[in-house]
Amino acid sequence: MIASRRVSWFLLAFGIWSWLLWPNFIRNIWGSDRSWAAGSPTSYLIVHVIIAVVSLVLGTAIGVLGWRALRTARATRTS
Repeated sequence: MIASRRVSWFLLAFGIWSWLLWPNFIRNIWGSDRSWAAGSPTSYLIVHVIIAVVSLVLGTAIGVLGWRALRTARATRTS
């Protein structure tokens, strides 16, 4: 499959956006009063960290797809 340059840039931007958004979310959840009870993590913390980690993994995969599509489009355009 060959993606257009617009789609490639969108995918890359989505991957970058994920890495700007989710680490901050994890920091905020980690420091929340609802995340810890008697020194141990609550289900609130566990669920939200899992959501954030999955989102980072998917954002990374989508960003890599966008980067590869851009490189392919550039190589196709120059040859």
